[in-house]
Amino acid sequence: MVDAEKRLLANALLDESNQRFVLLSDSCIPLYNFTTIYDYLTGTNLSFIGSFDDPRKSGRGRYNHKMYPQINITHWRKGSQWFETTRELALHIIADTVYYNVFDEHCKPPCYMDEHYIPTLVHMLHGEMSANRTLTWVDWSKAGPHPGRFIWPDITDEFLNRIRFREECVYYGRGGENVTTSKSKSTQFDQFRENRGLSDATIKVPTAPWMKGPLLLRPNEIVDTEKRNKPRKVEEKTFKALNRRESGVRGKKAMKKIVRNVEKLDEGSDSEETQMDDLSEFEYLGRIAEKIESKDRFGGKMPWDREEERFILRRMKKERVPTTAELILDEGLLNRLRREASKMRKWVNVRKAGVTETVVNEIRLIWKLKELAMVRFDVPLCRNMERAQEIIEMKTGGLVVLSKKEFLVVYRGPSYSSEETRSGQDEISSSSLYEREADRLLDGLGPRYMDWWMRRPFPVDADLLPEVVNGYRTPSRRCPPNTRAKLSDEELTYLRNIAQALPFHFVLGRNHGLQGLASAIVKLWEKCIIAKIAIKWGALNTNNEEMADELKAKFLFSYGQLGKDFLSDEVADLVDDRERLLRGYQHFEETKRESDIEILEVVTNGKQLKETSKSGTLLEFQELQRKFGEKETRNLETEAEKARLEKELKSQEHKLSILKSKIEKSTMELFKLNTLWKPSERDDDIEIFTNEERECLRRIGLKMSSSLVLGRRGVFVGIMEGLHQHWKHREVAKVITMQKIFSRVVYTAKSLEAESNGVLISIEKLKEGHAILIYRGKNYKRPSSKLMAQNLLTKRKALQRSVAMQRLGSLKFFAYQRERAIEDLKVSLVNLQDSASELS
Repeated sequence: MVDAEKRLLANALLDESNQRFVLLSDSCIPLYNFTTIYDYLTGTNLSFIGSFDDPRKSGRGRYNHKMYPQINITHWRKGSQWFETTRELALHIIADTVYYNVFDEHCKPPCYMDEHYIPTLVHMLHGEMSANRTLTWVDWSKAGPHPGRFIWPDITDEFLNRIRFREECVYYGRGGENVTTSKSKSTQFDQFRENRGLSDATIKVPTAPWMKGPLLLRPNEIVDTEKRNKPRKVEEKTFKALNRRESGVRGKKAMKKIVRNVEKLDEGSDSEETQMDDLSEFEYLGRIAEKIESKDRFGGKMPWDREEERFILRRMKKERVPTTAELILDEGLLNRLRREASKMRKWVNVRKAGVTETVVNEIRLIWKLKELAMVRFDVPLCRNMERAQEIIEMKTGGLVVLSKKEFLVVYRGPSYSSEETRSGQDEISSSSLYEREADRLLDGLGPRYMDWWMRRPFPVDADLLPEVVNGYRTPSRRCPPNTRAKLSDEELTYLRNIAQALPFHFVLGRNHGLQGLASAIVKLWEKCIIAKIAIKWGALNTNNEEMADELKAKFLFSYGQLGKDFLSDEVADLVDDRERLLRGYQHFEETKRESDIEILEVVTNGKQLKETSKSGTLLEFQELQRKFGEKETRNLETEAEKARLEKELKSQEHKLSILKSKIEKSTMELFKLNTLWKPSERDDDIEIFTNEERECLRRIGLKMSSSLVLGRRGVFVGIMEGLHQHWKHREVAKVITMQKIFSRVVYTAKSLEAESNGVLISIEKLKEGHAILIYRGKNYKRPSSKLMAQNLLTKRKALQRSVAMQRLGSLKFFAYQRERAIEDLKVSLVNLQDSASELS
């Protein structure tokens, strides 16, 4: 960051006319006009760089002791990275190499170089050239590493006037003097001066802009000029209990306890006066000195009172604004109407389309019989009932007397007549600076949409714009050199973040006939790079994609952002005129060349020259273009396609090599697990059953409700233990497997038969999967747990084997796909080379 700042200063110093250098953020907003700021900066020979000694962890805690002896901890300063310097001080900053190298080597996070380097350097070497403050106002009242953030509702005239007129700025000469010497009476400036023996030359400090004339303030905003902040002493002692983090000495409880102790001291003051007679003269003077010392120490106020003097921006509670009915109607009449409105159970529904003419007619029909009408709002107006109240009063001419949730009760008025057809007019009046600027941006684009359900300003109703605009032409687009018309992901993200804070410019409710909207968007793009469009609620047969395609393909060639290649009508006309002028110059040059050749023939007695040079002529360029232009373009396309195929082939081969290494690794893991599993061989001496016995056992097994589920682990120790547990109570065990391939099911059934020494009855297809029915045998005897299935895998090893098999199968499948892709790329590359050789 500091490297960038020094480069900016160095490049700006190359222009000798530059005398002041200001570094600001893109979020900084000027509080005064350019003339005021310019006069204020050029009227003094001081630079505005913040530099203060912060004893906390975020200040001196960032100091690295390895910086000693070049930089001592007493020289360590902190300040804002936004500054303003004179040309002389800027030369000193970029000329420094000693302290910059120290910072570059030892100032690492949590030490941030841009907050400490320039403040420390200026304090150590050039303190008399700095006013020791910045020109920016920041709200640090909220805890955290970053200052307070202001959004559009916060930016009001009252807020800006509070910053400009109510904040006291540290000034050398608080009464507004124009001249101050270097031996200033302000101790705050004196403590930052290291070389106190410097010259007492006069330093010119301008009067603040807000002090040059009388302020037009309200009576309750008049600043009391008699109350001045007294300068604090340099060696003022801080209180351990109030400044450090210690348990039991901070917080509300501790403050209340201190207040009680102070009250007790006040109550005991009378008793002290009675005891003064008994004290000696020296004790009495000692107590008076202690009181005076404590008064000077606290500055006449307790610590918690002094903390409240600081300006803290808190979110003010929104004051309730009286409604129109409360301002016009009497209180008794209003209370009676509200009691009647609370008993109403019938209402008029307002759908997504808003307060249409049909809704207004229904309300007026109710007003013929009753003086009150209840209205229920659906989305989206139910989300902003204040705006719904404005719309209903504007279109019906009535007064809203009661608002509850999504319901409004409208009073027809004391002088209502059914023959009258009244309709209010909504004046577009904006209160905040944000709304006024947005209205100025939308003025002249078209009629506003008064049924807007969100916050102001009201957007332009695109449905009322003409479908066809005479003389409209698609905006010209020409991308600047060495730039791409397509936006990158970072640019898209940046524009989307900007668009979130912007108001909606248009409201649209149709898919076609958008030429008028396109013309308005082009006008808007001259002031704003983004056009934000909302879709109307309840509009039938609307499709966002069709609307975007209509605007993009036929009118704008953009999705709402003007793009890098957008040209306004004026710029496009200038470009066309320039190209037309260039073609005229080329034609004039060619005509002049031909006339000179004719004159040369006349000079040579009419004898035509054998060879006429065409070098540098337009004719030569056109011939070369016809001869080699298409060929070179075709060769370039072929080379580009060949390079792309070779790159893709190399990438696929690299990925295939990675897959083969993974296959070898998985094969070794699976081989190790298979060596631990030694399947048993099937016993040749098995029991013989008749068909009737086998069918009987099959029916018994199918009717069994209890079963043993075989999962992805296959046949392992746990399955055999469960199988013998079933055979303890039943002769037939039913095993359910989820395998889909029948050959795998048969292999699993034979494995179960071989490991358990049972008899396989049958394999049946059920809804749950395949059922394997196994009979325990007539001479069954339960084996001991130590001898049961010692050759099989454990539960954990069986799961590892299943995962390894699945991984190996997937890797082989992906490797096969890579091989096919490599073969296709090689074929495409050979075909491309053959076609290129034919063309050449």
